[in-house]
Amino acid sequence: MSGHLFAVKILAISGSLRAVSINSAFLRAAARIAPAGVVVEVFPSLGELPLFNPDLESSPPDSVVDFRSRVAEADALLIATPEYAHGITGVMKNALDWLVSFEPFAYKPVSVVNTSPTAHHADAALREILRTMSANLVGEASATIPLLGSRLDEEGMVAAPWVVEAIQEVLRELCEAAKHPMISLGASFPLG
Repeated sequence: MSGHLFAVKILAISGSLRAVSINSAFLRAAARIAPAGVVVEVFPSLGELPLFNPDLESSPPDSVVDFRSRVAEADALLIATPEYAHGITGVMKNALDWLVSFEPFAYKPVSVVNTSPTAHHADAALREILRTMSANLVGEASATIPLLGSRLDEEGMVAAPWVVEAIQEVLRELCEAAKHPMISLGASFPLG
């Protein structure tokens, strides 16, 4: 056993509850093609989190305890969310609200992937929320990957070289940030 190996655990969070969500499909594709030494776990139950209530902070419901524990155990987060009415989805905002005063979230490396090249409002809003929450928003690992309208499902994504390359670049940069924790200031870059 090699003591110098650094396994990176990434928690992937989709802001969509739709069964055919392109954001969820993207995150599942990322989990499938993650390189050796990188584990991408797609959080399965965002919709089970109750509405945020500060009165429950001292004794949060089990679903919140589970969510927070997975966030704490992860070396980094990978977030993909659709845009609704020029904003992020309610379930994504609710999940983030549960992390606002959760200390292990602060300075955690976070990558934001926007799967729609026209969804600028949600992308900007999500980044602003994450910066306000003291996340380490890794600009080099955050990207717009134009999947909306591509007609690619999860299988199509893992078979499309340009998508695989984009995912690998995002994961590579996010892993670097996780291995060398520091505040990473940067802008997103278009891929594909």
